[in-house]
Amino acid sequence: MMTNLFSTFDPATSIHLSMNWISTFLGFLMLPLSFWMLPNRVNFLMNSLIMHLYKEFKLLMGPNFKGGSLLMISLFMFILMNNIMGLLPYIFTSSSHLTFSITLALPMWLSIMIFGWFNHTNHMFTHLVPSGTPSVLMPFMVMIETISNIIRPGSLAVRLTANMIAGHLLMSLLGNNSIEISKSILPFIMSIQVMLMLFETAVAIIQAYVFSILSTLYTSEVL
Repeated sequence: MMTNLFSTFDPATSIHLSMNWISTFLGFLMLPLSFWMLPNRVNFLMNSLIMHLYKEFKLLMGPNFKGGSLLMISLFMFILMNNIMGLLPYIFTSSSHLTFSITLALPMWLSIMIFGWFNHTNHMFTHLVPSGTPSVLMPFMVMIETISNIIRPGSLAVRLTANMIAGHLLMSLLGNNSIEISKSILPFIMSIQVMLMLFETAVAIIQAYVFSILSTLYTSEVL
């Protein structure tokens, strides 16, 4: 029995040690398989996805940030792996916690800002005042752009966490209340759960893509 609605997101399995966070790194155990696995449709699909993402990230980031596309692809696959595994039963959803998402967003944003201010200082100052801004509004635009820049890691983290929590809460509500529902409407509830599961799978893919593509856009503004 659940003590409350949010107990499904409790990361602690014991008082002294939380073993649930190990699920975050379970996907790394499957990485060596790509070196000896025979070509199949799953492998072909993954390679097609990676090549498509590589071309898109390379186009957005430009030629100045060499290796940035591979970094963003790794970030996308890492988030996608955790989002998809969170849909499986009895596996902890690490991406539904703000600790996980802020750990990814904050160092990425901070490294981009440090790199931009040290290597492209004039370019960073020009982003604070958009072209065509009247002289009277320039101090206010600097304040607005600075605040919007500072809250970027928070918005990235909250977006990923909130979207993953919302669907899991709906599935938890339907799963716990279906026991008390009469058998006449149970097929209807089951069909809703299947549709919600498909929807959550799409959300898991979209949120991984949104997180990585926004990080790419933030990087392109620095270079």
